[in-house]
Amino acid sequence: MRHEKKIWPEYFQAILEGRKKFELRLADWSCATGDVLVLREWDPVTKEYTGRTVEKEVAYVLRTKGAEQFWSPEDIQQYGFQIISFD
Repeated sequence: MRHEKKIWPEYFQAILEGRKKFELRLADWSCATGDVLVLREWDPVTKEYTGRTVEKEVAYVLRTKGAEQFWSPEDIQQYGFQIISFD
């Protein structure tokens, strides 16, 4: 299965350079090992896509709960988190 998600420029670039091989996402959607994550670079200032994309195969998914600096406590309570590792 393919999943398309927004990603901010600094994280997108780190993935392109091979420095970042995981993704932390709110677990309000489901993915599994072998799925393809299509990351579309999103500029939070202009609120537009830049046109750059990268595709990564999901190697591992860890679901958990707890990091209120990124999402509301209500969303965390409802969905928890997933940490996605790339190959």
